Amino acid sequence: MTTIHNLGFPRIGAKRELKFALESYWNGESSLDELKALGAQLRQRNWENQTGLDLVPVGDFAFYDQVLDMSFTLGNLPERVQGFHGDPLDNYFRVARGRSAKGIDDHAACCGSVAAGEMTKWFDTNYHYIVPEFTAATAFMLDASRLLEQLAETRAQGLKAKPVIIGPVTYLAIGKAKDDSNKLALLERLLPVYAELLDTLAAQGVEWVQVDEPILVTELDADWQHALNTAYHQLKDAKVKLLLATYFGQLQENAYLAAGLPVAGLHIDAINDREGVQTLINLLPAHKVLSLGVINGRNIWKTDLAAVLDWIEPLVERLGERLWIAPSCSLLHVPVDLASEQKLDAEVKSWLAFALQKLEELRVLGKALREGRAAVQDALAANQAALAARRASPRVNNPAVEAAVARVNVDMGQRKSAYANRAAKQAGFLKLPAYPTTTIGSFPQTAEIRHARSEFKAGCLDYLGYQAAMRAEIERSVREQEKLELDVLVHGEAERNDMVEYFGEQLDGYAFSQFGWVQSYGSRCVKPPILFGDISRPKAMTVEWITYAQSLTKKPMKGMLTGPVTILNWSFVRDDQPRSASCKQLALAIRQEVLDLEQAGVRVIQIDEAALREGLPLRKSQWQEYLDWAVESFRITANGVGDETQIHTHMCYSEFNDIIASIADMDADVITIETSRSDMELLDAFDSFKYPNEIGPGVYDIHSPNIPTQEHIVQLMKKAAERIPAERLWVNPDCGLKTRQWAEVIPALTNMVAAAKTLRQSV
Repeated sequence: MTTIHNLGFPRIGAKRELKFALESYWNGESSLDELKALGAQLRQRNWENQTGLDLVPVGDFAFYDQVLDMSFTLGNLPERVQGFHGDPLDNYFRVARGRSAKGIDDHAACCGSVAAGEMTKWFDTNYHYIVPEFTAATAFMLDASRLLEQLAETRAQGLKAKPVIIGPVTYLAIGKAKDDSNKLALLERLLPVYAELLDTLAAQGVEWVQVDEPILVTELDADWQHALNTAYHQLKDAKVKLLLATYFGQLQENAYLAAGLPVAGLHIDAINDREGVQTLINLLPAHKVLSLGVINGRNIWKTDLAAVLDWIEPLVERLGERLWIAPSCSLLHVPVDLASEQKLDAEVKSWLAFALQKLEELRVLGKALREGRAAVQDALAANQAALAARRASPRVNNPAVEAAVARVNVDMGQRKSAYANRAAKQAGFLKLPAYPTTTIGSFPQTAEIRHARSEFKAGCLDYLGYQAAMRAEIERSVREQEKLELDVLVHGEAERNDMVEYFGEQLDGYAFSQFGWVQSYGSRCVKPPILFGDISRPKAMTVEWITYAQSLTKKPMKGMLTGPVTILNWSFVRDDQPRSASCKQLALAIRQEVLDLEQAGVRVIQIDEAALREGLPLRKSQWQEYLDWAVESFRITANGVGDETQIHTHMCYSEFNDIIASIADMDADVITIETSRSDMELLDAFDSFKYPNEIGPGVYDIHSPNIPTQEHIVQLMKKAAERIPAERLWVNPDCGLKTRQWAEVIPALTNMVAAAKTLRQSV
């Protein structure tokens, strides 16, 4: 009997229940007991949705982030919050976001507002995790209460549970040493806590534990390979069976290492590493389980079930009960339920599978393997019909778009003059002071904005009424910025629901869900648009709003666009052509918008590429191919403008020191980046690389409600000026301000502008 199991399930709820419960608690509108009760309800529902699987994951639910959960399980709390003696969940939120709920921090014994933990992307996904912090003095102490509580809940539901934990080597690898210590030196202290955790789970009757080690799909030096061997040889006497889970990439040269580790089973991502399966089968000892991730846990297209069966039926004959099947990775990265979609384009909907539908595909495969294809012939026939309809649809391929891509040439990616010449012309035109101030684009999405948008989408407000409401909010943003004395203004993006979805809604080749939410971090959810066909731009998308904003002020107004690489990486992308081809189509569409903005008199245009780094392959040997087409796509988008037009780009919450040369190749006049949570550590790249253009290192952490002081901002910018000449520095927040409230934004930006004025005195 082939075992079917799941690696993880979306935690936010089909209607984003977790998001709203978290924000209610943080705002002091509900109690901690109510939040915990909602969490228990979501977990129960999630497990009910996985009924029929042989093993269901436990520990995949988190109130903020699974990596932060692991830090608390291991007792690895930053020193700045170790003195708190209240409810651990409040302390957990302090690490996540700098504070917990209103009314709690006001009288906290040790630490009301603290520095939030650094945040970065989980491998090559758009999910952000809270980075574990280490020092030479870091000690670990087990707190298994979270897992034990959830195990008790599964027993009450009569389910066979498989606890999910992050493996010790991956945990160390994704963390950051806050001093000069070697992270791997902590492994000796860490492993006894893992051994204690496994014994604790065994005492609860657990048979299998899923230990996630995605670090195995990256290039590992000898020290990290040795760490994996050390870790699992030390844990091999655990009284539970370990399923070592890898995902997101290929084992390649690590296949021998992974196959030889003393664990009971190995899961690999057969979507990304199908070629490596046969090699792994030959390497695996005869007693080991091989779990194949045959359902794509990262994208939303239906699986070709017949093709999967054609492939794995012979493997079942060979491996028998040793072969398990599952999604490729946790389903955290896809929406919950396609059945909720009542307005989604019916044809496109027929091609899709969200988390619940992927589990049903898994059940169909499992039944076919156990009972034969005849037992599921209706499901297989329906699946094949949907796949055939997608292949034949005339909406997928557009000859005009393909012809436009074929006409792309090298000159389209070149500015007319080198940066030094452009900079002089832009300085003469814009007349900005030293340390010019700006924001990244968005301002708070108020209740009034959201209400007007929902009324417009529901047909209860006509376009003229919607336009008037948005113009009022744009004017408010402009007036507030003028009062603050910012130097380059933005229109505030009141009309935009999401920086990718907004553009996708206006491009041919996209479709949109109502409830296709996925978690980006904490309570932040995004609804990726669905890129199903060739991309084109029927008409201008932003010009009306930007030119209206510019008419309200004499100060420079930035046109705000999302770049092609970010639109690609933050969409559910078609899987029937290379991603590079889709990206070039997007580049041509956004290029038209850039030229229209310039034609309308907009002389500062920001093209956000927040997701440039997250598209990197997990192996450095494959980076250059990706960077070549990604940078080319940006340059096609940006570089048709005249010298006087200043091109900005923005990147947030991504380590980019090792791709700084490619970022320079983008040739943007100004780049703005996140640096406040990392205390300007991201600027270390500039010690050895002389970045040629202007840069705005973010000084206001917009993912925390904490308000930075003027002194703190000055201190951060002085650190920046040690690496970047002052005449090429801008002062700006880390990211857009849509998630914050005006009551937080105004004092933070007031301090930011005051800091810039202080800095100018030293120029």
